[in-house]
Amino acid sequence: MSEAPAVVLLHGFTNSGASWQPVISGLGQRYRAFAPDIRGHASASETTPVTLEAVLEDLARFDEPRFTLVGYSQGGRIALHAALAMPRRIERLVLIGASPGLEDEAERADRRAADERLAEQIETLSIEEFATIWAQTPVLGGLDAETAAAAHADRVRSTPHGLAAALRGLGTGALPSLWERLRELSVPVTLICGGRDAKFTGLARQMAALIPRAEVVIVPGAGHAVHLERPDAVVAELQRVVPADEPVTET
Repeated sequence: MSEAPAVVLLHGFTNSGASWQPVISGLGQRYRAFAPDIRGHASASETTPVTLEAVLEDLARFDEPRFTLVGYSQGGRIALHAALAMPRRIERLVLIGASPGLEDEAERADRRAADERLAEQIETLSIEEFATIWAQTPVLGGLDAETAAAAHADRVRSTPHGLAAALRGLGTGALPSLWERLRELSVPVTLICGGRDAKFTGLARQMAALIPRAEVVIVPGAGHAVHLERPDAVVAELQRVVPADEPVTET
């Protein structure tokens, strides 16, 4: 039997590695799944500096020589940068509700300014207060009560200071656009979007037109956070694109 394939899962802004637990459980022993806390979040709330370069160095230190990289939202944007920075390490990309960033420099500048204002606001609030406010973000709407409660419990693992640093260092305005580099991606890419997430479904289709080996998967009824709303669908897609042997049962 060959070794179980390694899968690294990168969470989104305000989430933590624990948010992937339903997906990890669904994958079972046929996979070796790893979901680190990205700098500025949860157990890495006080880890500095919170920069793209530092996060990529964290990923480069991962023990597995080759792995599938999965990223949601901000984690998906980081995953794109990682795939371009270490193409020999990453076998496949699976991106959920992700984009390559903002191509227009003026738009990026406006977003940086907005992110700085939000970071300053975060630093005046308790983590409970900010988690409650962030849950009202329109793109995150439509969660059922149980999923929303789990998302809130995950967010309060972080600190206001850490999330403010993550926004300043890893936010949409902070990271350079990768639109012009999508054609450089040599690995197969699966772009997963929720059927209710019109904005990111449109972005995924634009990205797929530029990436040499890309496919778009739409999950009906789901919103932006497909892995939270429909972990079963994400598990099914990972099992489809990353085949694994059946585990050996000891007798």
